[in-house]
Amino acid sequence: MTLHEILQWQWDGYTKYHQSRLNLWLHMIFVPVFIFGFMTFFYGLATVDLAMCLYAVLCMAISFGIQGFGHSKEPCPAIPFSSLKNALIRIIFEQIYTFPKFVISGRWYMQLIM
Repeated sequence: MTLHEILQWQWDGYTKYHQSRLNLWLHMIFVPVFIFGFMTFFYGLATVDLAMCLYAVLCMAISFGIQGFGHSKEPCPAIPFSSLKNALIRIIFEQIYTFPKFVISGRWYMQLIM
């Protein structure tokens, strides 16, 4: 799949895999934590600060773990990752692009009140 196809596939199925109110709220809280960790990781790389990079990876791992718990409460479980590359691409783009788009578009709120 191309990057465009992956993003479209994520977007098309997003409401199907994000129905639980608990999961929606956990994403609302912990996606920003992931984004903070992601940006901090690259800042740590640019400044050659290993401690900052480790802190950033910890932020991203905790955020992803908590969101994984939220996904375990979904009536329709997410499609398993097919490889490490698939996992990294899907995780990063969901956190950095698809979920923020979901919130900005108003679809997060619509899912929440349904």
